[in-house]
Amino acid sequence: MNRKRDILVVEDDDDINRLLCDIIHKNGWGAQPAYSGTEAALYIDRGEWDLILLDLMLPGMAGEEILDRVAGSSGTPVIVISAKGARETRISALRSGADDFIDKPFDVDEVAARIESVLRRYESTGERGPKVLAHKDIVLDPDSKTVEVAGRPLALTAREYTILVTLMTRPDKVFSKANIFESVWGEPFHGDENTVNVHMSNLRSKLAKANPDGAYIDTVWGMGYRMKS
Repeated sequence: MNRKRDILVVEDDDDINRLLCDIIHKNGWGAQPAYSGTEAALYIDRGEWDLILLDLMLPGMAGEEILDRVAGSSGTPVIVISAKGARETRISALRSGADDFIDKPFDVDEVAARIESVLRRYESTGERGPKVLAHKDIVLDPDSKTVEVAGRPLALTAREYTILVTLMTRPDKVFSKANIFESVWGEPFHGDENTVNVHMSNLRSKLAKANPDGAYIDTVWGMGYRMKS
């Protein structure tokens, strides 16, 4: 007997969210609604999903941030469903890791067919599953939740680990303190920079202790942080 598929539905409009969940249930899959980016981040951190349906215009945390977070770390397929159907938006979402893009308003049968197609593709190719992240001599394994620097294990707190995952997922991207706080803590950022500063300082200290000759995280003044090239 096949395992029931679990799909996270991230959509702030109650009627649309309910409609998407109905489509999922009618096709024999399980659905979990989330009504904000912040709520979605909590669900993503707490469990594994076979697929995520993702709106882009969300309260709490933008859909683009959720996509960045999921695409590089969890390996979970994502279908974006959005009214932001401009060509540039579609291309950006697909390049950021989305597996498909559906415009609003959508056709019910088309949504079901797209979901089935993505699930079938991941099942047949074995694409699903976290991918090992590497930058310089840092190797981060999302499956075992382990980090090595220069071949030696590095002990991190849960927050430090998630900060490092966030940065290594998109090493060329500058993450603001608000980006980091909302991705790691799963809550709206209200300007408490000290919380991010302390955890970032601790992470940098541990990386420096593991390899004193290494330089891993850049501070981009007035903007945020990124992995050092």
